[in-house]
Amino acid sequence: MTDRTLVTGINEWLVDQALSEPDIVKMFEGLCNRIHAIGIPLGRARLTWPTLHPLFQAETILWRRGSDTEFEQFMHQESQSDAWLLSPMRYMFENDVLVLRRNLDGPSKLLDFPVLEEVAAQGMTDYFVVITPLSVRNETGIKGQMGIISTFSADRAGGFNNEELEALQKIQRRFAVACKTVIQSRIARNISETYLGREAGSRVLAGSIRRGDGRETKAVVWYNDMRASTALADTMPGADYIQLLNTYFDCTATPIIDAGGEVLDFIGDAVLAIFPYQDATEQKAAVKAATTALQNVIKARDALNAERAEQGLFPIRFGIGLNTGTVMFGNIGVSQRLTFSVIGPTVNEVSRIEAMTKATGIDALVTRDIVALDPGKWVSIGNQRLPGVSEEIELFTFAKEPAAIAAGMDRIEIKPTVKN
Repeated sequence: MTDRTLVTGINEWLVDQALSEPDIVKMFEGLCNRIHAIGIPLGRARLTWPTLHPLFQAETILWRRGSDTEFEQFMHQESQSDAWLLSPMRYMFENDVLVLRRNLDGPSKLLDFPVLEEVAAQGMTDYFVVITPLSVRNETGIKGQMGIISTFSADRAGGFNNEELEALQKIQRRFAVACKTVIQSRIARNISETYLGREAGSRVLAGSIRRGDGRETKAVVWYNDMRASTALADTMPGADYIQLLNTYFDCTATPIIDAGGEVLDFIGDAVLAIFPYQDATEQKAAVKAATTALQNVIKARDALNAERAEQGLFPIRFGIGLNTGTVMFGNIGVSQRLTFSVIGPTVNEVSRIEAMTKATGIDALVTRDIVALDPGKWVSIGNQRLPGVSEEIELFTFAKEPAAIAAGMDRIEIKPTVKN
């Protein structure tokens, strides 16, 4: 017999979880451990829920007593998988069934779904599924498929008794309330980080939502822009041009993110990103990360263009500018429509530095503080006059071959500084 007081204790714990900001994996693991601790023979459990994410359609947690808890994300698919088509969950959704039970051993054994054979082979004797609908909706989802799915499997001969099944359903309702809070928070974070970036999204969720909210920060500022984009947009079908842009952004923005940078905006066919820092030590790390991203972008471009050449396609060309300095990182726009971005002279300069790549035919140009970390990699192209900038600024580019330095450009001894 399941002690009602112990079940109430789990439900009270779930209320505490709903009022806090728990990690959903740890919360589910804690729930399963507590269910087993009060005498319910839980040997295996799975939690599945839909999400709103550009890459993933659903997320799931698998708990098995005595094993590490597993978290998995399922990517969007154009067609439904065989595993889903043959699953008890699909049967439940299509037939508007919220509770399903199957005995996995004994005279009433019924293995009418492939997954049940897998669960039975793990020593489980009972399989109990509860779907709790939630109002969290994925606009691409099918009506009626939104909610959390909890699967509880017993490993005791004879499976769950009626009181234990009743207890699991009561626990599930409280658990669903806690899950709704966590899932909504995860979806909000997914959306904010997808459209604003990791740092900006976190600041907005933390309350920086008024126009003018923000702060000054030092940063390596990155700007790249695609060549001949206007002509391409005018001559290519719209869908083909969008596909080209996404291929170009994969090549340019992904290495920035992988190196720890923050992509703030896609301005037409341009990318604006930052690598923030606060002191000399962080500046070195930010410069190193930005330089790594720059090298990887150029490698990705060369590999992409080699593939495009084999397909008889034109190469994708773009220029990159890097600058360092203090920027204002915050909300700009109008009260009804804001964007979280960076502004200031450093940002104005970097766009003009990138424009110099077009005039000089050079892939990338950077300023003195970028070069200071590893001056042997760079050569100076001399002081340049940037439009709208009062003083000339010395710009540098990669020394692709040692011979290029010997041909007329000496290695430069530069001491790093922290710009204010």
